[in-house]
Amino acid sequence: MLLNDLYDRQLIHPPKWLPSNCHFLTMMGSMAYGVSSDSSDMDIYGWAIPPKEDVFPHLRGEIPGFGRQTNRFDQYQEHHIQDPTALSGKGREYDFSIYSIVKYFHLCMENNPNMIDSLFVPQTAILHMTRIGELVRQQRRSFLHKGCWHKFKGYAYSQLHKMSSKNPVGKRLELREKFGFDVKFGYHVVRLLSECEQILREGELDLQEKSRREHMKAIRRGDVSEDEIRRWATEKEAQLERLYESSSLPYGPDEKKIKDLLLHCLEEHYGSLDQALVRPDAADIALQEIAKIIDRYRR
Repeated sequence: MLLNDLYDRQLIHPPKWLPSNCHFLTMMGSMAYGVSSDSSDMDIYGWAIPPKEDVFPHLRGEIPGFGRQTNRFDQYQEHHIQDPTALSGKGREYDFSIYSIVKYFHLCMENNPNMIDSLFVPQTAILHMTRIGELVRQQRRSFLHKGCWHKFKGYAYSQLHKMSSKNPVGKRLELREKFGFDVKFGYHVVRLLSECEQILREGELDLQEKSRREHMKAIRRGDVSEDEIRRWATEKEAQLERLYESSSLPYGPDEKKIKDLLLHCLEEHYGSLDQALVRPDAADIALQEIAKIIDRYRR
């Protein structure tokens, strides 16, 4: 696996346990969207299952909020990793973002656009996937809900604002000088809003959907002006507001279903969770719900 290879050559420096406990690793960015070129950097996303005591800190005697707390693994990020041996000696640059399964599930449940994209990458983009990773991928549609509109819209308008940044540097400056605006931010505006449209309409996401891909390529070539992108975004926002109301997706996530999937993954990885969890039975849950209703009535 790529992680093990780079780790063994001391080109990356994740926690020691991470390479052998990574359950999903995928290419992201332009490669996943089908608009990459030979010069594109490789953005790598993934998730791993950390040591059991990181997920259940009470197993090592910690009381959350009291005394000294151990720094638990949340995510590993390392950028601009140069591998001179890649591409038959031409070299390649990697950017890594690998999350704890707990944080990854939480971000997916919130419909964070980057995380949702990583759930729906094409099979050809996946670099490594275990049986547990495949289990999550099979259930990826369970994370989708109408809240995607609010998240994707926020990200899209951030890109729209950056499209005409007053202080571009590096490659961003080159794009600005060549096209008059940052075409990379421009194509992300189109990507985010059209992805959201497909989610709301179909409850599905194809990162390489043909019309979206061709639109993005045209923007990268400079065939679409900044004004055209802004007009497109304004019209698309109005369409998506209407689609939000008519979509058959639920308004929010099914937290219980997603939590059950998370626990199933953890159990597959660690073995029994009997010493880590107290599982209330149906009667206990019903009594808790009745108590909540009575408390609301009293208030």
